[in-house]
Amino acid sequence: MTASPLEVSALVDDVLFSFLGARAAVFSDAAPLFAEIERMARSGGKRLRPAFCIWGYRAGGGDDDGSVARVAASLELLHTFAIIHDDVMDRSPLRRGQASSYRELSATAGVRGDPERFGSSAAILVGDLAMALADELWWTASFPADRVADGASIYQAMRAEVIGGQYLDLLAGARGDATPEETRRISILKSGRYTVERPLQIGAALAGAGPDVRDALASFGAPLGEAFQIRDDLLGAFGDPGLTGKDAFADLREGKQTLLVALARKNASPEQRATLDRSLGDADLDEAGADAVRAVFIETGARDEVIDTVEGLVDAAHAAIETAALPPDAIAALRALADLVRAPRPLSGEGEKIAP
Repeated sequence: MTASPLEVSALVDDVLFSFLGARAAVFSDAAPLFAEIERMARSGGKRLRPAFCIWGYRAGGGDDDGSVARVAASLELLHTFAIIHDDVMDRSPLRRGQASSYRELSATAGVRGDPERFGSSAAILVGDLAMALADELWWTASFPADRVADGASIYQAMRAEVIGGQYLDLLAGARGDATPEETRRISILKSGRYTVERPLQIGAALAGAGPDVRDALASFGAPLGEAFQIRDDLLGAFGDPGLTGKDAFADLREGKQTLLVALARKNASPEQRATLDRSLGDADLDEAGADAVRAVFIETGARDEVIDTVEGLVDAAHAAIETAALPPDAIAALRALADLVRAPRPLSGEGEKIAP
């Protein structure tokens, strides 16, 4: 097994790209779709979901790297499906510093009519294919039938949760008035569980771990997963696009309802609320307008409160893992993974940009 939580990428990528190459050779008519999945999968990403799956497996006493790597790779394909569809819904032009799938596919040679509509439609198909391939990887991993069934129940719940969370996120954006409690629920469903808690539980189930191990991993994964999404939303407003690989203020143009937005609305003066109402969700929002919104986030204390919330959740995850009866290498790996999710801090004294 790999010695570092950050070294699982090589293990997972070997499985993932060998599998994609083999399937693309069989389904040659869909070659452009396979190529786009591979482009997106190779574009970056920390492989957090595979890492949590593998270390959940190790925490539960598992030692078959090859089989768990196949399941971990399926989770990366599921994530690929999610981000491709997310970019279509959000109209995000960038992902990991490169063109998002719908933008890339809009440039397909020979397309007549509306290229962006074609690109969006093709990207939906690419995402669908990624989910189908994720299932194939999952069901062809070599584990005893009872463990596969146990893990599959978690896998199915995770997929329903992320889709349900995405719907609630869309609905909140359309209504524009989510409470802090509602945004936190969305964070848990849309990303928190499927990034940390569920991958850990899947790994433990495939290892045949007992309830004590599973409970410890859930106590660690639940706060850490929520922290991950809240942190990501913070970067969506304040992150340096040169470091995050995302559009500088796509979330603001979309009017995304995050904890940051909900807290700012809750604490805002009438003038500050008017700034939020005028600018959030404005498709033509420019840098000056975005700066005005960021100023409200800072002046209302919302940004600092969000940073403190993330820190508190990560601290809770650390406390849970420190008292868990798990193998020392798994505890060390999970500690390191938790620190990747710590709240970013301002890059400058004025606090205008946040380091990822």
